[in-house]
Amino acid sequence: MSTLALNRPRPLGDTVALTRRNLRHAVRHVDNLVLTLALPVFLMLLFVYCFGGALRGSGTGAYVDYVVPGVMILVAGYAAAMVASQVATDVQAGLVDRLRSMPVHAGGLLTGHVVATVLINATSMAAVLVVAFLEGYSPAASAGQWVLALALVVLYTVALSWVGVAMGLSVSGPEAATGMTFALLFLPYVSSAFVPVATLPGWLQGFAQHMPITPVTDSVRALLAGQHPDRLWIAVAWCVGILVVGRAWALLAWRRKA
Repeated sequence: MSTLALNRPRPLGDTVALTRRNLRHAVRHVDNLVLTLALPVFLMLLFVYCFGGALRGSGTGAYVDYVVPGVMILVAGYAAAMVASQVATDVQAGLVDRLRSMPVHAGGLLTGHVVATVLINATSMAAVLVVAFLEGYSPAASAGQWVLALALVVLYTVALSWVGVAMGLSVSGPEAATGMTFALLFLPYVSSAFVPVATLPGWLQGFAQHMPITPVTDSVRALLAGQHPDRLWIAVAWCVGILVVGRAWALLAWRRKA
């Protein structure tokens, strides 16, 4: 095999190698791993037992059934915020510069971060569902609806993770990345994630109804309830649009780091 062939970037192989690297880092940082599992548990307990009583009679039925999709979407936002900080740390530590001197595919590090984030976030989603079932969660979804609902959550997580990667490449350091991702954590609270849009102030309802998190959350909620999601294609379109914009932004920011 020629030297040129040996030095040629391998997109798939580089992505797999860097995904493994990110997963190993996640396992070694026990505090982050504990937070990944403890945060969903805390959120489920907080929303159901602290806020659930106030929302009885608001048309949501059992609040645990209503809030599970919202917590899943919120946890995906935390995952995106975490990957932004990790990418910014890699840039600050000089990892990006070292990789540029090696025959590594340009998108390998970025895609590796996204894939690792999705895999780690799967444990958070599992924790959400375990606690929800212990709190009395009773979904009526068929097997196909479960698959479709989880696929939509994964698509949303991938899209948001690319935005997180782009933010991590666009800021000066991990602290700035944490501040920049605040919107990813705040927006679910002004959507249908935790309360019906009709209960929000009138001036806020238009924004909440037409922002991306509402159709995504409503579609996941309808699927898990065994119902037909009226806004599924809108939710998918929003996710795909965010993914395309986030990935393009990340690649542009990567080139600017050269």
